[in-house]
Amino acid sequence: MQVILLERVSKLGQMGDVVDVKPGYARNFLLPQGKAQTASETNIAAFERQKSQLEAQNLETKKEADALLGKLDGQTFIVIRSASDSGALYGSVSPRDAAEVATSAGFSIDRKQISLVKPIKELGLHEMSVVLHPEVTATIVLNVARSNEEAELQASGKSIQDVAAEAEAEAEFEIAELFDDIGSAALDEEVAEDQEANTKEADETNS
Repeated sequence: MQVILLERVSKLGQMGDVVDVKPGYARNFLLPQGKAQTASETNIAAFERQKSQLEAQNLETKKEADALLGKLDGQTFIVIRSASDSGALYGSVSPRDAAEVATSAGFSIDRKQISLVKPIKELGLHEMSVVLHPEVTATIVLNVARSNEEAELQASGKSIQDVAAEAEAEAEFEIAELFDDIGSAALDEEVAEDQEANTKEADETNS
């Protein structure tokens, strides 16, 4: 099926290009999203008449997207979720969740703008792409954690597994120290008993 693109579409073409696409892709995505029209003679002629106006609109929206890119790109947003000690989420984090947390931080983002390579099902730092314009894409980071404290640790480069391992090592060290203290106390007591016995023996000898 041939369509004429009304805007740049990644991996497909630029505004005004006539391209061949699968009918399902056209009907389910390109046409309803207003990204293309069927490449009939009427639509192509209409596009040529409106081309300057469409290009001007595209330039204006791109300027707005560039301005937002400067504020949004590289931002990190914290998402609090329940998870197991191994870091597996009880559920997943979706583009809708990302859009909501970004919007609550003052950025007007729609879930349809967010590109997710695979579902987020574990704690940690996850990058996501936000399509602000066909030619402008920002990258944000979701810091998915069980608490704000854990989010801070993850932001510093530590995972909950690292923290758990450190806590376990610290506990083992404290237990080892405790046994050392008990052993030292027992040894001191044994030495004291030996000294007392030697003193008693010496007294008996002298008498």
